[in-house]
Amino acid sequence: MALTDRVNNDNIINLARQQYETKQKSKLPTVIVNLPSQGKIYPKTHPLASGTIEMRYMTAYDEDILTNASYLREGVVFDKLLDAIITTQVSIDDIADVDKDALIINARILAYGPDYPVTVKDPKTGKSLDRVINLSNLKGLNFELANDDNGEFTYEAAGFELKFSYYNVDKAEDSTISGLLKRIIREVNGSRKEQDIENFIRYEFLSSDSKKFRQFYKDNTPSLDFNYEFEGEDGSTFKSTFPVDSSLFWF
Repeated sequence: MALTDRVNNDNIINLARQQYETKQKSKLPTVIVNLPSQGKIYPKTHPLASGTIEMRYMTAYDEDILTNASYLREGVVFDKLLDAIITTQVSIDDIADVDKDALIINARILAYGPDYPVTVKDPKTGKSLDRVINLSNLKGLNFELANDDNGEFTYEAAGFELKFSYYNVDKAEDSTISGLLKRIIREVNGSRKEQDIENFIRYEFLSSDSKKFRQFYKDNTPSLDFNYEFEGEDGSTFKSTFPVDSSLFWF
C-alpha cells in the first residue's frame, strides 16, 4: 500500500470517528444559557450576538478534563471543558472572558447541582464559617450600555470621543495602564489607526481623564455578581465573594 493510500485511509477513519462522536454527543440533553453580556459585546454577525449559547450536560469522560495535570498547570482547564461541552458552533477563543464565568457556573450546576460548599470569614468575629450557597441564585450585573454593529461602545468626554470593546481583548504580558488602554480602545475621534490611538494615549490622554474612563469601563463590565449574602454566627447577614477555580467542581 502506498503512503498516500495509507494517509487517505487514516483521514477516512478519523472523519468517521468524529462523525460517530458528534452523533453520540448529540443525544445528550442540552440547555440554553443567557450570557451576562447579553451578546452586546459581539459584532452583529457573531454567533453569540443573540445573547445566548447552548451547552450539553457533562459526562464522566468530560470529568477527565478537570483532573488533567497539564491543563491545570497551564491554567486552561476551564477553556478545555467549555470547548468540549458547548454545542453552539463557536470557537472557545471567540467567547469573551466576561461571559465565561457564567458558562462555568452553569456547567457546574448541570453536572453536580446548584449547592456549593464554601468557607467564608465572619466580619464580626473573624472566624471561618462553612456555608452552602445556591449557584443558581447568582445574577448578572446590570449591563445597559448601547452597542453598535461592531459590538463596541462609545465614551465621550471634553475634547475626545472613544470607542471601546470588551471583546477580543488580548491577555498580553503588558500589564501597564497604557497597555490596557491600547487593548480596549478601538477608535479615537473617528480614527481606528493604531498609531493615532497610541499617540492619543501617549500625548493627549490626561491621567485624570484616563482614570475616569478606566473606572467607567470597570463599572460597566458585564459579569455575574459574585457577592453572596451569608448568615453570620449571631444570625445577622453579611456579603462576601467566593473564588471560581477548579475546586468549584470538587466537593
